[in-house]
Amino acid sequence: MSAVSNRKFRRADSVEPAVPHSVLVWLGLASASSALLYALLVLVLFSGLMVVKTTHENRFAFNELQVLREEANQLDVEWGQLLLEQSTFGLDGRIEQKATRELQMQVPRINDIVMVNLNEKQP
Repeated sequence: MSAVSNRKFRRADSVEPAVPHSVLVWLGLASASSALLYALLVLVLFSGLMVVKTTHENRFAFNELQVLREEANQLDVEWGQLLLEQSTFGLDGRIEQKATRELQMQVPRINDIVMVNLNEKQP
């Protein structure tokens, strides 16, 4: 055999060690188009998660708004009741003025006031 055939024989007979592929080849990111595709996929996923987060925050804020509106309505009702109570207390002075002017009534003196005790037995 010649030297050339020995070389061919050796090459065919010997197994070259397999060169490990890089991680980028294993993930399919060796080409720019596949890397761009994966980047877009990550961006779409991130965008979807942000939509979910924003929707959750929006619903939480809307619920809080409803609670605050209900509280404002209750405060409005209480304010109306207080105004009614204030006007009721203001009537006493007006009633006394009308009684003295129109009916010529007057406040009795202390000596003219008679206290009645209901617990005493009368003969």
